[in-house]
Amino acid sequence: MTAEKIGYSLGPLLSMCEVLACAKMADTQENVDSLWIPESWGRESFATLGAMSQATRRVRLGTSIISIYARTPATVAMAATTLDMLSGNRTIIGLGASSAAIVEGWHGMKFERPVDRMREYVQCLKSMVSGEKVNYDGTFFKVRNFKILHQPQRKQIPIFMAAINKRMLALASELADGVLLYLRPIDELKKTVAELKCSTKGRDFEVASSFICAVSNKDPDKARERAAKTLAFYVSVGKYYSKFLSEHGFKNEVQQIIAEYDKGGGQAAARLVSDRMLRSLAICGSSEECRKSLAQFTSAGVTLPIIQLNPVGDSESSFRELLSTF
Repeated sequence: MTAEKIGYSLGPLLSMCEVLACAKMADTQENVDSLWIPESWGRESFATLGAMSQATRRVRLGTSIISIYARTPATVAMAATTLDMLSGNRTIIGLGASSAAIVEGWHGMKFERPVDRMREYVQCLKSMVSGEKVNYDGTFFKVRNFKILHQPQRKQIPIFMAAINKRMLALASELADGVLLYLRPIDELKKTVAELKCSTKGRDFEVASSFICAVSNKDPDKARERAAKTLAFYVSVGKYYSKFLSEHGFKNEVQQIIAEYDKGGGQAAARLVSDRMLRSLAICGSSEECRKSLAQFTSAGVTLPIIQLNPVGDSESSFRELLSTF
């Protein structure tokens, strides 16, 4: 079984040359809907996607995610409409609140009221990318007579919102064109997707979820180890993810992983990721195992699974194996 529609996240484990090579490969596969570039302290998303727009012809190009504290809505509006010009209207804007450590430590801003800030951000951004003149008087954003110079090629660019907690999920279902989920245990995922579908009934709304993925038919155990290492990293450094997973059935694992990560690093912490945890959150192992895992997540109601590439050996060969798997 192959996925009818799938996305791929090409993250910092790949070089820029590898990102472009993988993008070209993905563009030839009919079931590949979109390619996504994450952003934290490595590559800048829009510049990377701009380069990818010239190496591809068909796939949609998404930010997954950019922080609403790192750029103003006007800056994102200019970036997104420029990417639309370069790509022929293939942009998806993926927004997220990021975290206090990144927002305050790297951008020098106060991490406060992320849900309220997100509401104003999306309202401003929607108006800006439509090409209309924007005046906005909010708590966080005050805009006077903004009108983008080059008339956008379409009135609306899809906006997806990354969400963990209930308030951000509710806001996504109200204002966004889709939601971006990550690291949600399968049983919790089913419940969340059902609630989202209920609250967005009657309108076109994408339930996208990104999954840590590593595949190897030659060495499935090595693929599981690679996926476990990435999962252990997110548990150890992601305050919101560790809290969320602790509250949803993995409290012991989270405590042990964090303690081991602080002492011995990622490789040591990865050994404390249980099989149950890995099966519930990631897609890894042989091609057959990965297809079964993907089917489990799509049956939970995910409409756009986004596969996060974690190379097992050579990056381009690993990506070819992913494409052939799904």
